[in-house]
Amino acid sequence: MPAPAPVRLSAAAVVLALLSGSLLGWPLAAGPARAEGITGAPGPYGETLRLDEKGLTLQFPDETARLRIGGRLHLDVGAGAVRQRGFGPALPDAVAVRRSWIESYLTLGRDLELAFQYDLADPMRPINDAVAAYKGFKDVIVAVGNMKEPFSLNQLISDNTTLFTERSLADALVPARNFGAALGLHGERWTAVTGIFGGNANTGPDTGGLASTTRLTYAPWLAENRIDVVHLGLAGSYRALPRDGQAFRLSSRPEAFLFERRLVDTGTLRDAASVARIGLEAAFQTGPFRMQAEYILTEVGRFDGAQALRFQGGYVQAGLVLNGEGRRYRIAPDYATEYAVFAGIDVPERQRVSRGGIGVFELGLRYSALDLENSPVRGGIEQDVTVGLNWYPEKNLRFVFDYVRAHAAPSAQATGFGRRTVDSDVFIGRAQLYW
Repeated sequence: MPAPAPVRLSAAAVVLALLSGSLLGWPLAAGPARAEGITGAPGPYGETLRLDEKGLTLQFPDETARLRIGGRLHLDVGAGAVRQRGFGPALPDAVAVRRSWIESYLTLGRDLELAFQYDLADPMRPINDAVAAYKGFKDVIVAVGNMKEPFSLNQLISDNTTLFTERSLADALVPARNFGAALGLHGERWTAVTGIFGGNANTGPDTGGLASTTRLTYAPWLAENRIDVVHLGLAGSYRALPRDGQAFRLSSRPEAFLFERRLVDTGTLRDAASVARIGLEAAFQTGPFRMQAEYILTEVGRFDGAQALRFQGGYVQAGLVLNGEGRRYRIAPDYATEYAVFAGIDVPERQRVSRGGIGVFELGLRYSALDLENSPVRGGIEQDVTVGLNWYPEKNLRFVFDYVRAHAAPSAQATGFGRRTVDSDVFIGRAQLYW
């Protein structure tokens, strides 16, 4: 009998397999090969279509081009209560999709990277990264597009790999994503990233004024395993705001997406002329244990000679991987500005639930604070304590369980209660799928 013709996998078949099989770690084949994914037969130009835990990858021969399609789905479930009478429910909705991203990454040759991320769950700001990056110079990345400004270790760490479901209260002072151009350089232990940024791509790059943001990091101790590390960082940002009547505002909810009301809030600052930020960051990791802390000071300049406003925030957190290695320290990114950050938890084959293991478990503890009080602005002061447990049953699956104790004294939301304190307790669970 003649040999059977090779089976070619259509894109639809691969996507179906991705969603129903490999993403959840289910066996796709017998023996060791099942961990290697599925690769279709070469196409007419020698291109191959591959499916594994990284998503769907179309690879052309001689590395002329590679296209990877991935995504992330974060589903939150929660319960909570506010201790003050008459304040209303803590969580109007008990279930919500936090993120539903489609992501695409195109590599052309060895020097050009294109990235685009779109969040189907956020109709107001669906575009996240939309970046073109050139890497033709040694240890240098030049990036243009919508990306994170190089500020704050916690912000630059991926949403998929943060220790808790949400970043700390101090993240309210961080500029996050905007459209601009950035230049990044790095050595064995140091990084330097600087850029010029306008507004966010979703609201218009020409809105919100113009900012210059720079971040410098150094690792005085970095072991060969890229796990044991001491990290130090300094970031600064200055944004000139236009006098066009647009609102500038700083606020934060307790560290849970489902908690809708913001306990600290400056309200609209219509006379804001500039925003200057400085951030200090430090981290220490040895084996499975990591400590990380940041402090951010923000000064809002005002038009017509009015006195500037100062706000501040920070956090300190600790994480412990109970039955696995610590997070790897990554000096340089694939593109854009995410230099000198910690990657996610690795789940070895033997510990995957689909291979008969129990997965990897991680504990987290964080204290954070945000001070938005500066007369005449009465934005409130909040302190949160978060305790978390993460379970990684597979390489691209995570379950997060957080308890958040929030204490605002005074709270901007409590003006009708004589500015008394507002306390809340929130339990958040997240099912997180990413590839």
